Amino acid sequence: MVQDNSYYGSAAGRLLALDVGSRTIGLAISDPLGITAQGLPTLRRTSKRADLQSLADLIRRHGISEIVVGYPLRMSGEAGSQAQKVEALAEELRRRFHLPVHLWDERLTTAEAQRVLRETDMSIRRRGQVVDRLAAVLILQAFLQNRSSARTRS
Repeated sequence: MVQDNSYYGSAAGRLLALDVGSRTIGLAISDPLGITAQGLPTLRRTSKRADLQSLADLIRRHGISEIVVGYPLRMSGEAGSQAQKVEALAEELRRRFHLPVHLWDERLTTAEAQRVLRETDMSIRRRGQVVDRLAAVLILQAFLQNRSSARTRS
């Protein structure tokens, strides 16, 4: 299938990572070369329609060419009900934005984000406000590192 990315960005654009929760979506984007990940303000979920419109605006504004969605597998590696919801969202993103959407195993990402934030002088309240953003950064950075090492092995 040939994808038309002309509306949403070029094939050499940035990657957008999503850490999807029931109330918020943590967001991160790559630099134009796909080497580093930077956090964006967390999206407060209101409705599916509003969430998708906010994502469409981000995709246009930042020239996003691929999306990486944190895939919340159980510790056993099995997909539970939350993973199924993320799969459905990923499929909706593919249909709506005509971009490659990658599911990325996010097990322990939020726990790692919380551990990193505990080591700072940040207040508990502020940590709660940025944990989803940091989780998205960790998801994207792991994806980018994996992609980079796969290219070096080839």
